[in-house]
Amino acid sequence: MASPELFVTAARKCLRTGKKHLADTVCLNPAAQVLAVDLGLKPALLYDSNTASAEQVQNYLKSLQAAQLVSQSLQTMVLCDNSLIVNPSLTITNLRELLVRRTVTVVDVCHSLEQPVITELPWKAIGDTIQTLLDHMKQSGQPLEMGSSPHCVEKRHCESWNLCTLFGILLGYPTTYWFDQSKSFENCLAMTPLVVTKAMASWQAG
Repeated sequence: MASPELFVTAARKCLRTGKKHLADTVCLNPAAQVLAVDLGLKPALLYDSNTASAEQVQNYLKSLQAAQLVSQSLQTMVLCDNSLIVNPSLTITNLRELLVRRTVTVVDVCHSLEQPVITELPWKAIGDTIQTLLDHMKQSGQPLEMGSSPHCVEKRHCESWNLCTLFGILLGYPTTYWFDQSKSFENCLAMTPLVVTKAMASWQAG
């Protein structure tokens, strides 16, 4: 098993913003998630640990790949200024399966509801988005070189997309939030009690 220090070094070199020193735990959190993406345990990682740019996330991934800590197949993608590290083959497979099933289970959190409701999203509300994203994933299959720009989905494609729903799909969640953003960006979650389940894992250097 690779030493955690290698992941810490890569994060501090590539993901640092400003003068603030990144703690070991902050560095190892994205490392664990990238490894999960690489192993196919999850299709993608939405990087939101700090304000690192898409180019920084790209260089972080390439640094891990250069050190042979993760496979060369992983890619960075930018969606409306949000940076993701994706497993292309798993993501493409998941999107294709959705196109075959033509159903997406969502938690409807529209502001007009008294409480969230689990429902099947009308295919017309998400089908075109999934097809466009799948086409982009298939076209951007070439690995990126260090210093090159991440793959970007043009804003003209995703300006009307419900990113809340789409990120849930890309990250492999069994259900994802949805609201009718053509009516309002508000939701009915404000007074809804949330249950937080925490899972922890230890990392031992081999």
